[in-house]
Amino acid sequence: MNQESLTSSPSLRHRSVAFTCLFIGIVQTALGGMFLFMPVHTAHLMGFPAIPAWANWLLGMLAARCLGYAIGMFIAASDPYRYRAWIQTMILVQTIDWIVTMIFVGSGQLTLAQVNTAAVFPVLWIATLWWGRAVWTRTEAA
Repeated sequence: MNQESLTSSPSLRHRSVAFTCLFIGIVQTALGGMFLFMPVHTAHLMGFPAIPAWANWLLGMLAARCLGYAIGMFIAASDPYRYRAWIQTMILVQTIDWIVTMIFVGSGQLTLAQVNTAAVFPVLWIATLWWGRAVWTRTEAA
C-alpha cells in the first residue's frame, strides 16, 4: 500500500461514525414504520397492555420523528462533518431518551424487558458518536 492510499482512506473513527449513523438510521426506520403502520401490534410486542385508540395518534407522531431522524442519519453517514447538526441533535435525542427510559425503569413503571434496546442502544450510539467526534468536528481529517 502506498502512502497516498494510506492517507486518503477514511480513518477508523470516520468509518465508525458513518456505520453508526447508518445503523441508527436503520433502527429508526424500523421503529418509525412499526409505530406508524402497526401501533397496536408494536405495543403488544413490547409487552404493554391494550392502548386506548387515541394513543395511536401519539405513536404516529413518534413515527414521524423516527423516520425524519432516520433520513438525517442516512444523510449524515455520507459526510459527518457537513451534516454534523444531525449527529449533534441525535446525541441530544438519545441522551433524553435514555434518561427518561431509566427514570421509568427505576421507578418500576416499566421493565427492562419492555424497554429492551432503549436501555442499551442510546448509550452505545452516544459513546460511538462521541468517540468519533473528531470526524464531525473536523479536528481529524476523514
